[in-house]
Amino acid sequence: MTTATSKRLPSPWGRLRARARDHRSLTILAGWAIVASVLPVIVMIPPLSTFQPESLWIDGFANAGVFILLAMGLNVVVGLAGLLDLGYAAFFAIGSYAYAFGASPFTNLQIPFWPMLLVGAVVAATLGILLGAPTLRLRGDYLAIVTLGFGEIVPAVFLNASAFTKGTNGIGGIYKPELFGFQFTLENPVPYYVAMVGVLAITMVFLYRLQGSRLGRAWMAIREDELAAASSGINTITTKLLAFALGASTAGLAGVFATSKLTFVGPGQFGFQVSFTVLAMVVLGGMGNIWGVATGAFVIYTIQAVLLKELNQFFAVLHVPILQSIDFVQYQYLLYGVALVAMMLLRPEGLFPSSRRRQELHATSDDVADVPPPTEALGA
Repeated sequence: MTTATSKRLPSPWGRLRARARDHRSLTILAGWAIVASVLPVIVMIPPLSTFQPESLWIDGFANAGVFILLAMGLNVVVGLAGLLDLGYAAFFAIGSYAYAFGASPFTNLQIPFWPMLLVGAVVAATLGILLGAPTLRLRGDYLAIVTLGFGEIVPAVFLNASAFTKGTNGIGGIYKPELFGFQFTLENPVPYYVAMVGVLAITMVFLYRLQGSRLGRAWMAIREDELAAASSGINTITTKLLAFALGASTAGLAGVFATSKLTFVGPGQFGFQVSFTVLAMVVLGGMGNIWGVATGAFVIYTIQAVLLKELNQFFAVLHVPILQSIDFVQYQYLLYGVALVAMMLLRPEGLFPSSRRRQELHATSDDVADVPPPTEALGA
């Protein structure tokens, strides 16, 4: 009797997971607090400490947060709603220029950074709705082509509207964030790092709440079968528009933060390679899983910004005949392509997939394997 009762009792790990599910928001905030505390300590341990100083690591983590925001926003559009967006960098550009117009000598406006976060998100969301409205009847490849065109149009407009954007010269001298009279500086990247962790934590709590809500379930229903979702009473028009708007607003947040840190914005920063990189982060991280997408974005950015540069020096020190003459940074997109092909062949659900997507992919492969050959099905 005692043995049977003990078997039915959940393990401590199971009780911890159940409590984490019941208090998802507090779990996310605690998780980000742990991550933010551990990362600066890890980079002080060899071999990471030999790559670059701790201040550069922390500055790189703040920059990685920009791509994590972009990946989480694109995950709403692609991973949850199933709408392929190849021009996502356009919303990143809109948020960046919104902050440049609101806080720079170019317009003589000095709107503080913190309200501009919301302004950049709202402006990008509005443009997301304007993009989504004429494309509601498009699906698959057609939607991808339209979003790709939009992603090319926006930087071209900023490039040619030189009277309003200073064209190729871009807008410089953008004001840095301030908090209670303390101004952020590049010499001390810790304030940027702490601010980015706070923005990421709040954004992730909001996205997890949305994913488990009625709207999130509607997004996933449209992703699986839009016709069936419409037959079930889901308003596919407003649901898809909300997906575009929320994904764009997250990119607007990332644009405001990146521009405030760089203090410069120009049209050359928002090419197709930005959209491709963010999409690769979502696919490799695991579409539909918010933590997985964030982790994938962080890993890919760290490899791109640190590891590839260190490989050049590493092979040069070892005097490896062929590898020491290769500039791995120039081949980063080749590596992305190889990684994507390998991922689609070996693990199509991504490194950290959502449980639903993992079950769908593996259930599909099992069902195909169980289907009898045509001759057996005909009774031959």
